[in-house]
Amino acid sequence: MRELHIKPTGRERTWPEDEVIVSKTDLKGRITYANRTFMKVSGYSEAELLAKPHSIVRHSDMPRCVFKLLWDTIESGNEIFAYVKNLAKNGDHYWVFAHVTPTFDTQGQIIGYHSNRRLPERHNVLLFEDLYRQLVAEEKSHTDWRAGMAAAASMLQGVIDQKHMTYEQFIFSL
Repeated sequence: MRELHIKPTGRERTWPEDEVIVSKTDLKGRITYANRTFMKVSGYSEAELLAKPHSIVRHSDMPRCVFKLLWDTIESGNEIFAYVKNLAKNGDHYWVFAHVTPTFDTQGQIIGYHSNRRLPERHNVLLFEDLYRQLVAEEKSHTDWRAGMAAAASMLQGVIDQKHMTYEQFIFSL
């Protein structure tokens, strides 16, 4: 979790399309590597990021169910793509199209995670802003956060099922 509460400003940050945000984490999600683009866009220095939980950039507009899906997927040894709204150190937000993969040792054991994040296309951001707003509202409508997360996950799966797609097909169909 964040050490200090950062109030969102409502301002969005972007970065050049040809730059990629890269980070690596250990098995607990603590940052072990952050490239310059990550530091520039997030507003954090390397010292402020290293050994911190990756959730240091978690925006409150992000549904918990999306992070559960992400963690369940990578912990099972699979890659995942996701649209994520992050929070910069100064409260600005920035959207990414993330590709998160497990990192394996020579015995095939997961030893960490690697994420490349690109600037998403604007029309996809607008679609996910709306979907995530609905998912967060569903999560918050329950007194128990776990029940809210499960209900929102079911809602997300329903959206995907209506399109007769897998999650990955849904992400790439936009």
